[in-house]
Amino acid sequence: MSSHREAPGISKDPVADNTDVYAFVSPDRPDTVTIIANYIPLEYPPGGPNFFEFGDDVAYEIHIDNDGDGRPNVTYRFRFETVVRNPETFLYNTGPIESLDSPNWNRRQFYRVIKQTPQGQNEIDHSLPCPPCNIGPRSTPNYEGLAAAAVRSLPGGVKVFAGQRNDGFYVDLGSVFDLLDLRPFQNLHLIPSPAARGVDGLRGFSVHTIAMQIPKSHLARGGGRVTDPSNARAVIGVWASASRRKSSIQERDGRVVHAGPWVQVSRLGNPLFNEVIVPLGDKDEWNALPPSADSRFARYVLHPEVASLLPVLYPGVFPHLASLRAPRRDLEAILLTGLPPGIVPGFQNYTGATLADELRLNMAIPPASEPNVFGILGGDLAGFPNGRRPQDDVVAVELRAIAGATYPLIEPSFTPDAAASKLTDGTSPRSNPVPFLDRFPYLGTPIDGFHTQPPR
Repeated sequence: MSSHREAPGISKDPVADNTDVYAFVSPDRPDTVTIIANYIPLEYPPGGPNFFEFGDDVAYEIHIDNDGDGRPNVTYRFRFETVVRNPETFLYNTGPIESLDSPNWNRRQFYRVIKQTPQGQNEIDHSLPCPPCNIGPRSTPNYEGLAAAAVRSLPGGVKVFAGQRNDGFYVDLGSVFDLLDLRPFQNLHLIPSPAARGVDGLRGFSVHTIAMQIPKSHLARGGGRVTDPSNARAVIGVWASASRRKSSIQERDGRVVHAGPWVQVSRLGNPLFNEVIVPLGDKDEWNALPPSADSRFARYVLHPEVASLLPVLYPGVFPHLASLRAPRRDLEAILLTGLPPGIVPGFQNYTGATLADELRLNMAIPPASEPNVFGILGGDLAGFPNGRRPQDDVVAVELRAIAGATYPLIEPSFTPDAAASKLTDGTSPRSNPVPFLDRFPYLGTPIDGFHTQPPR
């Protein structure tokens, strides 16, 4: 998965678990960048009566690095507060929830947004409402309307949303974690079967989303417009995190008292970085550190474990990859520094020599008129790893890159194995029955609990 349950520590704390981060130039407002940070993995829609919600004791943050040092220049912090109208009932709602201030909705959440820069911090807005979870046709008869009412405009042309969405990430979890037993390649090796489709393990599940649509001028170093893709100011690095107070005390009456400074417990930039690059012994430490410290994990990028496993799991299919012993400078560029000018014609998202796991976006690259889910590998410069759009097939792109498809970018004499450009888990945006939206916040409406089918 992108970051669902990716480390031993955070797998026990789902409310603070980053699941996905997206950053892309907004197709309907190309003067803005949309950043989406998802939390709380694998929300099963019928999971009540205590339905899913953000943690009041968690600080959720979206970070932007615009000078390439692996540290944030702009941070948006979200803090949530839960309000219970009637503590004498077990019900989440006592009747239909037809508006965000419905008296029938018993457990509501509100949040405030704080912008932090090296010059200080200020609260942008407060008491912003979240929508409820999508319970069912009797409880939330017009869920799309509730979600739309929760999209709010902030000062300076910023849009914001915080609430439940359909999990747009698609991946065949069952095959990936069964020793990479990819269904299109089962016993087929170099001859993938188009009929062998993957099973989307996240189909129908929900997440909790924090989404922002921010003018580019708020994010670029020094402010102002960014129109030249070759200009270093056009490139930003994005990641999200979650933090908890350093000390928690469990009282006898069930209350938990939190105190002390904030400590980061989860972060996410590039999809699958901590999931499949960082080994078990270092995963919790990685979650606690800033991207500026990622040089200590660079050896795992230069010599990825998955690259050594592919020839073993698929004997005879990856002879060139099996013989490749050189450090993977292509993966280092893709994941830790961005691609410098000259590697891909007409493109760069280079942030400098500092090694840092960030989702790098060249804001001067316009949205594609016909997006390709394979992003740059598919000739679409507006897609992953130039930022990440919800539709991008990041599993296939990263599998192909690790298998050697991108190594010729830094060593033209290398010939990738034929299978490297065909690797896929067999899922696609069509694996999910919920369509993406063509407008903010782009992730689709979560399936309600009443109509949820049992997991297959």
